[in-house]
Amino acid sequence: MNEKVERTKGFVYIVGITGALAGLLFGLDTGIISGALPFITSAFSLSVKESEAIVTAVLIGAVLGTIISGFVSRRLGRHFAIWASAFIFCGGALLCAFAVNLYMLVIARLILGIAIGLTSFTAPLYLSEVSPKHLRGSMIATFQFMITVGILVSYITDTIFTPSGSWRWMFGVTFFPAFILFLAVLTLPKSPRWLVLVGRKEEARHVLGRVRNADEIDSELNEIEAALSKTISVQELLTSKLFLKVLLLGIVLQAIQQFSGINTVIYYAPTIFKLAGFASPIQQMWATVLVGTVNMLTTIIAIVYVDKWGRKPILYFGLTITTVSLTLLGYLFTIGTHTEVSQYAAVLLVLLFIFGFAVSLGPIIWILCAEIFPLKGRDVGVGVTTATNWICNAIVGGTFLTLVTNFGPTATFGIFAGIGFLSLLFTINFVPETKDVSLEQIEANLLANKNLRDLGA
Repeated sequence: MNEKVERTKGFVYIVGITGALAGLLFGLDTGIISGALPFITSAFSLSVKESEAIVTAVLIGAVLGTIISGFVSRRLGRHFAIWASAFIFCGGALLCAFAVNLYMLVIARLILGIAIGLTSFTAPLYLSEVSPKHLRGSMIATFQFMITVGILVSYITDTIFTPSGSWRWMFGVTFFPAFILFLAVLTLPKSPRWLVLVGRKEEARHVLGRVRNADEIDSELNEIEAALSKTISVQELLTSKLFLKVLLLGIVLQAIQQFSGINTVIYYAPTIFKLAGFASPIQQMWATVLVGTVNMLTTIIAIVYVDKWGRKPILYFGLTITTVSLTLLGYLFTIGTHTEVSQYAAVLLVLLFIFGFAVSLGPIIWILCAEIFPLKGRDVGVGVTTATNWICNAIVGGTFLTLVTNFGPTATFGIFAGIGFLSLLFTINFVPETKDVSLEQIEANLLANKNLRDLGA
């Protein structure tokens, strides 16, 4: 019996890691532009707006990918959506590597964005539905961890090719992990909740037999069916105050994540370090690699402790750190970074900000948005909130250079610090604690019209 339990637990981890591989490509294709952009700008003689267009193309594509992902995920399954995203990642990587002009590169980045949108919607949703409740937070946080691994790998790749300026190879190497994911997804089971949703109960029972202990299968199937029998239709959900309030919660959470300013660092880290006084491209890239390393290692803390400490305490901790670090960074740019000490202080503050984000806002927001929606409205809720993430991402990514150029780094980072303070107040008053609570219990609390902060009670 114990051997069977260990085999089941081992398979759950394999499923989680394989599903989270989609996050690796997410990170690779969002982070790779950081080091490639200066060389692309030089190769095609781009203006500031054209450079921003290359960054935002992938973000606009992600919004489009998110919009279609709800339909694909619901009709064809979460499993198929992840597999399809891997195929699109392969094609987009090759198109970027062989782009002959700005327009082809923008289109290729748009295609990659569609794959990222599919992935960012489906992977957390899939992991939340396959994972047992006591591992659910850690499994979804693993997806975020793989994003940070992808970002770090992209920075290292950029650094390796920076001396030669080979931006095509920076994009081209992303094809290989995309192809690995394309093959690996074929080994994953389908979501048991999706199978019940489309009337394939026996298949769901078989899947649960692989990812749950034997004594948990019947009770979980009964919970899923009970939730389906009580849940109102999608059309009714969209006009229901109960659903709309939890939808608004998810929208604000995703906006908080992006307007924290994280992707000003992810996309423009070399530019920020140049502003801080590091003139050499190699210096800028190695500092950027350090950012990626801290981002990755810190996310491990969330994976280990999110199901022990809970979601809200970690959010309090992380938001405090990001707000303080951005405030100090803005002040540092006010007094100037003319000395070596002030330059390294800028690096340390950026790393502190990354630490605060990676331990909290990065993984916790994806976890909460995968947990708070009722089953029949989960595709709609996760789809809308993920689209919100990418819309806000596009706004931040598409305006950072303009903000810095017109208002300076002090005002720019001050804006993000102010948003961080407001986000902390919002978390205290409205965000629920969902640790150790089943998805079906969260749904029951919502339908009982409990306050948002009490959905996990």
